[in-house]
Amino acid sequence: MSGCKGSCTFPKFLCLQHDLQAVDLSDNNFTGVFPDWLLENNTQLLHLVLLNNSLTGPLLLPIHSHLNLITLDISINFFNGHIPAEVGAYLPGLRILNMSKNALEGNIPSSIGDMKSLGSLDLSNNHLSGEIPEHLAEGCFSLRLLVLSNNSFQGQIFSANFNLKNLLSLQLDGNNFSGKIPDSLSNTSFIIGLYLSDNQLSGMIPSWLGNMSSLRDIIMPNNQLEGPIPLEFCHLKYLQVLNLAGNSISDIPSCFGPSSLKQVHLSRNRIRGELQDSFRNSSSLVTLDLGYNRINGSIPNWIGRLFNLTYLILNNNNLQGRVPIQLCQLDQLRLIDLSHNNIFGHIPPCLMTKLRDRDFHVPPSSYYELGINQTAYPLMGKEEIVEFRTKTISYFYRGKILTKMSGIDLSCNKLIGVIPPQIGNLVMIHTLNLSHNNLTESIPSRFSNLKQIESLDLSYNNLSGIIPPQLVELSFLAVFNMAYNNLSRRTLGLVAQFSTFNASSYVGNPLLCGLPLPKSCDAIESPMLLPTNSSDIGEENDFMDINIFYISFTVSYAIVLLTIVAVLFINPCWRRTWFYIVETWMTSFYYFIVDHLPKCHCI
Repeated sequence: MSGCKGSCTFPKFLCLQHDLQAVDLSDNNFTGVFPDWLLENNTQLLHLVLLNNSLTGPLLLPIHSHLNLITLDISINFFNGHIPAEVGAYLPGLRILNMSKNALEGNIPSSIGDMKSLGSLDLSNNHLSGEIPEHLAEGCFSLRLLVLSNNSFQGQIFSANFNLKNLLSLQLDGNNFSGKIPDSLSNTSFIIGLYLSDNQLSGMIPSWLGNMSSLRDIIMPNNQLEGPIPLEFCHLKYLQVLNLAGNSISDIPSCFGPSSLKQVHLSRNRIRGELQDSFRNSSSLVTLDLGYNRINGSIPNWIGRLFNLTYLILNNNNLQGRVPIQLCQLDQLRLIDLSHNNIFGHIPPCLMTKLRDRDFHVPPSSYYELGINQTAYPLMGKEEIVEFRTKTISYFYRGKILTKMSGIDLSCNKLIGVIPPQIGNLVMIHTLNLSHNNLTESIPSRFSNLKQIESLDLSYNNLSGIIPPQLVELSFLAVFNMAYNNLSRRTLGLVAQFSTFNASSYVGNPLLCGLPLPKSCDAIESPMLLPTNSSDIGEENDFMDINIFYISFTVSYAIVLLTIVAVLFINPCWRRTWFYIVETWMTSFYYFIVDHLPKCHCI
């Protein structure tokens, strides 16, 4: 009989137990080393769960093999050192082994391949290196979940000697695996999730992936994959997530777009041509991210059929045409990024209707669960990540933050006309960027309703009139940019949140004055011209805009000219007198020029 060994904070009564079958000591902030004495004292122990404590040191094995242990979970601790080379021999009956989120290093012991009943192996978020042992890929034929994410593994993923035919989820993201996606994976007929992101994989996307009818998640961004998405992907009827962002994908088959599809992330690739009919039947689509590609043509009208679409990211392409009015049918939209394209025409006033609801509730963060026993196998799937530019910086939003984020970015296009006042009703919006377009007329005073807005950029347009003084009510603004327009009169000064903005927010508006600009309004608004108290309310309407001045001057000049012509046409006497005066002026001018020209002398 063994007692407690080493300093620890485990309850002392555990040292006296000998018939325990299940021990769950998770979330207790226990310290000390691995309690191998629990295994030695309790030979019938089936489940040992120590997750989320502060245990340190190496993983200690019992003196004798423990044949009955089914579950060992030591995740979220501070264990270090190597995984014992004999772990497979000492714990041969394990079905669930979770050592994730520790500081383990070295290679995966080949003896893990002796765990014939192992169904779930999670070694993610450690400092492990080397290659996946060939004996593991051959011997663990019961394995359903293999999670090795966020380590430093390298080399080929699997060799030809691959026997993991029952694999449901393969998570190898965040490593240094290289080479092609191995054809041996085609033997896993039941695989549901394939997570290979952030590696150095190369070559074409295998066409046999399209024959895996159970696939729900294909997540392989940030690799070196190339070529088109295989035509066989059109057969993936249950696919929910397709993430191939950050590769060199060149084409999307027009037949692709299963109705079950919820997330499409294909940004930062080399996709060219028009969208055509891709995704038109994906009625469940929540995210469509095709930013940073070479897509041309117009945004297709069928986008109005994607009633669940919440995040539409099409920035940095070669899109033309107008902002489709069909977007107004999508009342779930919360992020629209069409920036850096060649889109022209007017901004539809009916965008983002859902954001007008002050009682708008966002759904919880989405995960994709496998259809297996979640008590025996951890929750699988990956958090959705969406890139969106706000506050002049591109952020990657995920989880609860993503569900609460909302914004419109139509910058760097060729949009014309007025800013729809209806945008001022989007009370839940956080970011609005309409910069670098050809928008005209005034800034809607309704923008004072945007109480949640943090970034407002209307720079580089042809906006005129005053900056609505009501905007000082926007207390969450971190970015405010009205530069390079035709705005006039006073800035909003250094009051409330606007005291944090400098002159760069207003530069390029010659008729603007007041702090933080160096130009004082005293030279423009002399006391003789200042309105009385009774006219303060109509200040915005009394001030003459520079465009109105030009129009008034042109019209007045034309009226005077037409009046003179009409009078001369009606009265013959005045007409003869006018022509006589003109002829006299011309004759006098002629002789004046002749008399003062220098004389030429022949040589």
